[in-house]
Amino acid sequence: MDNLTHSLVGAVLGRMGLKRLSPRAMPALIIAANLPDIDSWIARPLGLSARTFHRGFTHGVGGLLTMPLLALAIILIWERLRPGKEGPVKVAGLLLACFIGVLSHPALDFLNTYGVRLLEPFSHRWFYGDTLFIVDPWIWITLILGLEFSWYAERRGANWTRPAVAAFGAVLAYIGLNAVISARAVAASRPLIARVEQPRMIVAGEVPLLFWHRQVMWRGSRLSGTVEYSPFSGARLDPSIVPLDLDDPRLAAAARSDADVCNFLFWSRMPLVIQQGGKAYLSDQRFPALRSVTFLLPLDKR
Repeated sequence: MDNLTHSLVGAVLGRMGLKRLSPRAMPALIIAANLPDIDSWIARPLGLSARTFHRGFTHGVGGLLTMPLLALAIILIWERLRPGKEGPVKVAGLLLACFIGVLSHPALDFLNTYGVRLLEPFSHRWFYGDTLFIVDPWIWITLILGLEFSWYAERRGANWTRPAVAAFGAVLAYIGLNAVISARAVAASRPLIARVEQPRMIVAGEVPLLFWHRQVMWRGSRLSGTVEYSPFSGARLDPSIVPLDLDDPRLAAAARSDADVCNFLFWSRMPLVIQQGGKAYLSDQRFPALRSVTFLLPLDKR
């Protein structure tokens, strides 16, 4: 998910009562909820591929063991430089807040089609929730309202945790609803796809804003395509069906010699070769924009 969502979740967790764990627990939750994305910033200086390093170690088991300690260190250094007025921090409570904040990050990132390697460094396997689009304004609105009503209740001397708990519960219900929609989209699409080719993979792709819609992506042994799905209008097979062309010998040659291609194939969930303008480009069905990008695999036909 985007970092605004991660920050809002950290803040709502604090307003649900976790800020009572320790002075500075509120900023600790917000910082920890974003900290796993540090991998995007350090990959290039370390000479690593941002595509393959992102959503790996810092988002998996290794991150759950190290990122809370890093978040705790940041807060303790901050406290040493600028002591707060709430009194001394409680290290155990602060560490628990950091752990919960870090845990919320891969839990959210799991929910979209991009995926996350939850078992790093013990396994490189990708996990996909296929539930939410990576940027979801409906979640923003819900969490922001929860925070606003929580602050309002606190100013009035009322129970300020209740609005935050209600907002968090509403987001969980929304996630559950979207999971059901994705499951129904896959089930409704399967018989339509089987008329063309027996599907080997069906992925319910989320649609921005129109959360009830799905662009279902499918692939068989040779072909790939999409199905448009809505709970109100059902499933409709898109007639545009394209070959995967993964047996293209130029791809095999590039995979042996080009690190960028190897990294792309490690990251890619639904790879295919697009033939366009006399060239072949490696792409991924989940992200159609990559079809027009030439930096990955410009394989000129000879």
